[in-house]
Amino acid sequence: MDDKTKATPDKESKSDDTAQKNDTPKKPLQVATFGGGCFWCTEAVFLKLKGVEKVVSGYTGGKIKNPTYAQVSEGLTGHAEVIRLEYNADEIKFEQLLDVFFHTHDPTTKNRQGADVGTQYRSSIFFHDEVQKEAAQKVIAELDKSGDFDAPIVTTLEEMKVFYPAEDYHQDYFALNPKNPYCQAVVGPKVSKFMKRYKDMAKKDK
Repeated sequence: MDDKTKATPDKESKSDDTAQKNDTPKKPLQVATFGGGCFWCTEAVFLKLKGVEKVVSGYTGGKIKNPTYAQVSEGLTGHAEVIRLEYNADEIKFEQLLDVFFHTHDPTTKNRQGADVGTQYRSSIFFHDEVQKEAAQKVIAELDKSGDFDAPIVTTLEEMKVFYPAEDYHQDYFALNPKNPYCQAVVGPKVSKFMKRYKDMAKKDK
């Protein structure tokens, strides 16, 4: 297993194909970064969402460079397990991504998602600009007033700085390891919950 990871600068993410062959400009994809517990769960959910073109599991928000999964799992690096997604803003808005994010994990438990405990599992939004930060603040305030949750939202809002992709074996984990006990007990039910609530926003199975 190769534990080395490479940092990805915040605003690097753009589609490689910036123009179609007919010279019609292609709009750059937007980027969002969320932490909602184990990244196997959040990745599996957002990969099924219309308008989301790419999802990469990784680490951010911590103190050390090029962290490994083993280091992050100790809970001492400050890094959170996150997903970095690229999406088409013409198909899905940032606020819609936030709605899916908040309703497919528990944003009211500090540094914990189920049996996964530690700052690496914190509910977190790593905003890429002030527009994202303000949108997240507004959605959190609205949800706290709505009564959707039994307790106040504790999701952290942190400025996105450097993203470190996780090791290759973490990418597309649920799709490649459906019989893994954790996937069957935790990831699968989250995906099912998403499909039930957001069936109109889900990609069609090929």
